[in-house]
Amino acid sequence: MSLDAARDRLTRFAERDATGSILQRFLDEPARLDRLTLEAAGLYLDLSKQSWSLEGLDAALDLARAAGVEAERDRMAAGHAINASEGRAVLHMALRAQDGADFRALGKSVSADVTSVRTAMRRLVDDLRNGRRTASDGGVITTVVHIGIGGSDLGPRMIWTALRPLQPVIDLRFVANIDGSDLAEALDGLDPSRTLVIVVSKTFTTLETLANAEQARTWLRKAVGEAGLAAHLVGVSAAPERARAFGCGEVLGFADWVGGRFSLWSAVGTSLAIGLGWQTFERLLAGARAMDDHFRQAPLDRNAPVLLAAAEAFNVAAGRSARTVVPYAHRLRLLPAFLQQLEMESNGKCVGKDGWKVAGPTCPAIFGEPGTNAQHAYFQLLHQGTAVVPVDFIVVARNAEGEITQIALNANALAQAEALMVGRSESQVRADLSASGISEAEADVLAPQKTFPGNRPSSMIVLESLTPESLGALIALYEHKTFVEGVLWGLNSFDQWGVELGKVLARTIDAEMNGGGSGSHDPSTAALINRLKAR
Repeated sequence: MSLDAARDRLTRFAERDATGSILQRFLDEPARLDRLTLEAAGLYLDLSKQSWSLEGLDAALDLARAAGVEAERDRMAAGHAINASEGRAVLHMALRAQDGADFRALGKSVSADVTSVRTAMRRLVDDLRNGRRTASDGGVITTVVHIGIGGSDLGPRMIWTALRPLQPVIDLRFVANIDGSDLAEALDGLDPSRTLVIVVSKTFTTLETLANAEQARTWLRKAVGEAGLAAHLVGVSAAPERARAFGCGEVLGFADWVGGRFSLWSAVGTSLAIGLGWQTFERLLAGARAMDDHFRQAPLDRNAPVLLAAAEAFNVAAGRSARTVVPYAHRLRLLPAFLQQLEMESNGKCVGKDGWKVAGPTCPAIFGEPGTNAQHAYFQLLHQGTAVVPVDFIVVARNAEGEITQIALNANALAQAEALMVGRSESQVRADLSASGISEAEADVLAPQKTFPGNRPSSMIVLESLTPESLGALIALYEHKTFVEGVLWGLNSFDQWGVELGKVLARTIDAEMNGGGSGSHDPSTAALINRLKAR
């Protein structure tokens, strides 16, 4: 089947199935639950509440075959330049591979370099946690401040929030926003002579990161002097010479085949490993590696990332332009923000990797909040709004920190997923209103408002418990899902030209607002520059 024919076929099934009863399909398709549930790398996935019929599922899998998902997956693992616009391999899987692996980027072996950086990371982590790596005055480092933005911030921040010990050996704070309040909050109450600042920037030219790093360096200098700076500054960069010129006493590198939003497994995760300890960081890598193995070995119809991506492609083909991610786990509260960058920066594109405009919609808008908070914020729209918004429910079966309330929390997740699918008919509502003594005239007004249309799709992902392994597997699941979606839509998921134009214009406007003359702008922007420029 040709790629165009496969896409057209999926669209026909998506449009047809979107209006059919999901609940009825459990009766009409006895194999539905078996085909749409699976376990992978310690995670349990249930996609049976998605809108597709089993014929629609098969159409989505036919698209995956026509698009060459398996071949593209193998090309990625083999280190081919699948990021064609930048001529780069994409090898985040190499970062969590076991020692002795043989990953190659454009034919050149890179696994030895991965091991070398990992060894340097471990040395720094162990020395800091054991007190062998000291501050400039010989004292103990008690806090690490991680400065980065985007992929250099979101992943480590999210993992730290999820796995952070209640009483860490070394505390970890993050700074990303160029707004001075972010840095001020991070440094509040800290002793600079007991603080290590880790500056993470692939190019070491990122405006926001360098602005924050310069202020942090000034803060350190006042306490430890120029001579003491090197002991308190570590750089993580693919441009080590720039990091050293900045004053970093130690620099950990990573290669251009490490994409920013896929980089938490690299030296970008150094601060994370310091806070969690090396063994915990290695367990995180192991969980991701288990999902890598599943993704590379499982057939398409039993492949968790492929099925999750197929469901997304199906919903997009059905005209659903948003998806919400709702982790029923307080520690996973930053997961939606992480996935926003991972998925929307990867696949929020209208031009394919061949340079042609894509034929249909691509990545949906992604948003989310932890349950049950989300239920009291925007679930009204999910249940009764005019738009159908698919949901990813993330559930943790057991939580030692919340034994008393965990059953109630998980019951809410299951209830919401069931309610979204089953709904409540107007006749059921009228019967309940009549039984409660409501008059027929009042019921005519209330019944439509209390009706739930139902038939709203969701997926459920269950972690037995929130461990480094299960979290690593979960993140790798979404990484591979994002890659598969890019293949289905004909996109390069590993460049991000859409963020560049604003950066270029920001530099120009920044100079103008600091008295550097005036450029050519639209009337609105020119007026705003004049209003906000430094005086």
